[in-house]
Amino acid sequence: MTEVVPLRTIAREWLWIGITGFGGPPAHIALLRRLCVDRRGWVSATEFEDGVAACNLLPGPASTQLSIWLAWRLRRTVGALLGGVCFIAPGLVAILGLSVVFLARAPHPVVLGAAAGAGAAVAAVAVHAAASLVPSSWKRASGVWGRRRWLLYAFLGAVAPLVIGPWVVLVLLASGVAEVLVHRHRFRAPAALVPVFGGLAPLAWTAFKVGALSYGGGFVIIPLMQSDAVRRYHWLSDGQFLYAVALGQITPGPVVHTVAVVGYAAAGIGGGLLAAAIAFAPSFLFVILGAPHFDALRGNAAAQSFLTGAGAGAIGAIAGSSILLGLGIGHLWQIAVLALAAVWLLVLRRGVVPALIGSAALGILAALVGLPVSA
Repeated sequence: MTEVVPLRTIAREWLWIGITGFGGPPAHIALLRRLCVDRRGWVSATEFEDGVAACNLLPGPASTQLSIWLAWRLRRTVGALLGGVCFIAPGLVAILGLSVVFLARAPHPVVLGAAAGAGAAVAAVAVHAAASLVPSSWKRASGVWGRRRWLLYAFLGAVAPLVIGPWVVLVLLASGVAEVLVHRHRFRAPAALVPVFGGLAPLAWTAFKVGALSYGGGFVIIPLMQSDAVRRYHWLSDGQFLYAVALGQITPGPVVHTVAVVGYAAAGIGGGLLAAAIAFAPSFLFVILGAPHFDALRGNAAAQSFLTGAGAGAIGAIAGSSILLGLGIGHLWQIAVLALAAVWLLVLRRGVVPALIGSAALGILAALVGLPVSA
């Protein structure tokens, strides 16, 4: 590419995608492809697909990393920083604003009803997310023994949220390392990551896990955050955590924005901004430092093996987290909403955003007829 793209163009186009990017990673990838390949011709279709594949090998939100990488392709580091911030900012502003409303001390019953309705559907959304990841991950597991290991990693991942809570990340890492060891007898493990507790450090560690140690799609953040946010530090109740996940789905941009709700609950607007900054910082670093080596990364057998193991564990962890999310439901009418959402997503195979909006509408109706809606 010889065209020098003005920074203001990157800011305008990436900001627009950040504002209109409802629907999660598939929608983001489609919007980025339409802009960079079809409309502008900034990258070829082959380069775009290679970028998608390389970003899927990185921990963290893949569609966010793709947006950063495409902006890096246009104007290197400055472009990456500008494009990434513009992609992330609209959803972050929206979700922090909604956090103020939904987590207020005395929100209006209609607000509580909308949150309770959308929150009730979240367990079904988690199952849907796990199911959508299975085909591509299963395809990576070759041979009978490879698929047996995949099933083992997925089982361990499913059990981990229920048994070890905030340390589910260790299962993801162990699954990835085990698959590498199967294919190569020697592997140099990464330095141990040990959280430091006290002050804002617990929030920082939770956000860091979301940004640097999540494999297998945006919904992996649920098992990485839930135990910390609800059971260990009590930043949110079970019901409020369901609200947080729902807000991350219905706002534009990456699902990882959910971490900002957790940060807001822990330490106000400053906590939300801190959590978001820590969660997204690894994506900028991975892309800016690693972009020149993406081709080598895609061809690296150890990286591919690690993702096979960690990805299977992540799918299991997402599925396992749906149990905890379901247990967070506090009212009988929410069970009916969950059942309707499950039919919509898993039987009719319709979209996530309409499911959450419809569930929120049912929650509002429940509030108007006097059913209990508090978290």
